[in-house]
Amino acid sequence: MSVDIDRYQAEQQIVEQIRAGRRRIDAELSKVIVGQKAVIEQLLIALFAGGHCLITGAPGLAKTLLVRSIAQIFHLKFNRIQFTPDLMPADITGTEILEQAADGHRKMQFVKGPVFANVILADEINRTPPKTQAALLEAMQEHQVTVGGVRYAFDEPFFVLATQNPIEMEGTYPLPEAQLDRFMFNVEIDYLPEDDEVAVVRQTTSRRAEPIEPLFTGDDVRNFHEVVRRVPVAEGLVRYAVRLAAASRPGQPGTPDFINEWVSWGAGLRAAQYLVLGAKVRALFEGRPHVAVEDIRALVHATLRHRILIGYRAEAEGVTVEQVITRLLETVPPPGA
Repeated sequence: MSVDIDRYQAEQQIVEQIRAGRRRIDAELSKVIVGQKAVIEQLLIALFAGGHCLITGAPGLAKTLLVRSIAQIFHLKFNRIQFTPDLMPADITGTEILEQAADGHRKMQFVKGPVFANVILADEINRTPPKTQAALLEAMQEHQVTVGGVRYAFDEPFFVLATQNPIEMEGTYPLPEAQLDRFMFNVEIDYLPEDDEVAVVRQTTSRRAEPIEPLFTGDDVRNFHEVVRRVPVAEGLVRYAVRLAAASRPGQPGTPDFINEWVSWGAGLRAAQYLVLGAKVRALFEGRPHVAVEDIRALVHATLRHRILIGYRAEAEGVTVEQVITRLLETVPPPGA
């Protein structure tokens, strides 16, 4: 009995530490970021879960500033890569060059590219062709790159936070489905309400912003990842996450009719995995040592919106991905319903 009590007290202490850490992060970010609470929460959930994040929004919405500020708070090495039409894969991963050693012999020397950092901001990732976009695939999945047959591992933790402008803007290349699936969330950032925009204008035109204070280290982030994976989740909730992802796939047994009509491609297994991982982090943020239904439901849009491809019929009828996901939530019953 005493062992169970000690374990419970230790878990509660960890939960409170993470919840207190979240409040401190919000306080630091408020120095430079106004509003966007939902965006910040989803980015932090991805960071605490160890997942990559895609941020979609028009130019001028402080996407770069937000990512840079988060890297500063966690005292992580940050690199920004500006994706352009002429960017080559070697410009990201690095390349081998021929160097002359002190003894006069020449040898190939690997020069690391900007991907060798803890936090990578892949800025406007959809402005570069698919060949260069694919240079990030191995990095995102394996946390390494292979050049000349040699593997070069990254220092942990490693996150890719990519921004993209809306696809309908001129000069963009849609990301391949295989790469989209590597992102835990697709976070949509929109224009602020008028009062928040007024606050931003006043803040940025009157004085310099206060410097961001580092609150954590890379070791802290790795410890957070271990804590998150120990959070218990009921089997019924895991099945709920799996069923939500499976119900988005057209042509499968039990798929809702509206999915077969409107969707060309649905979410894979990673969607369910990320739903459960993200729900664990959200539960800790809320001060709970276990996952609840609302934790999963709160993250369904961010997890599925880049994994569901709507078809021509949906486009002709004016149906959006967001509407499909909302109806999916209404159709798949949660545990106990």
